[in-house]
Amino acid sequence: MKKLGILLTFLLGPVYLKAQDVPLVKYDRLGSIIGQPGDEVRVINFWATWCKPCVKELPLFKNLAEGGHIEVHLVSLDYADNLDKVNQFVSTNNYKDLNVILLDEIDYNSWIDKVDSSWSGAIPATLIIHPKTGKRLFVEGEIKDGALERYIDQVSN
Repeated sequence: MKKLGILLTFLLGPVYLKAQDVPLVKYDRLGSIIGQPGDEVRVINFWATWCKPCVKELPLFKNLAEGGHIEVHLVSLDYADNLDKVNQFVSTNNYKDLNVILLDEIDYNSWIDKVDSSWSGAIPATLIIHPKTGKRLFVEGEIKDGALERYIDQVSN
């Protein structure tokens, strides 16, 4: 019986680990996240592992997600070739329980305006949406501690 347990661990372990990998997605999937109906405020942060201000603000989004009242999505803009690096970063920083995706769209001009027409393409960038009311707020640049809650309040009220 013990041997069966060990065998199953070796056989199913990689499947379990694979399930935690950050998925590569196209804009259609991101668009469906942005446009999905719902009652809760949705926060979508655009970041990359090589972007120091992005990495600096990620704990704010983790804390927000852990509060449980806000739907948080982290959209990595790293190149798809760097998926292993993104997976390692997510694992090392304990972000694996968050909604992390890697957007596999190298033609940024084809989708940036769909996220927000005011976006220059710089990161970090954050889109805050209240699907029920249709209110939206787009913030380009690093969000400082305390500001995220104010932005959410603007969309919530």
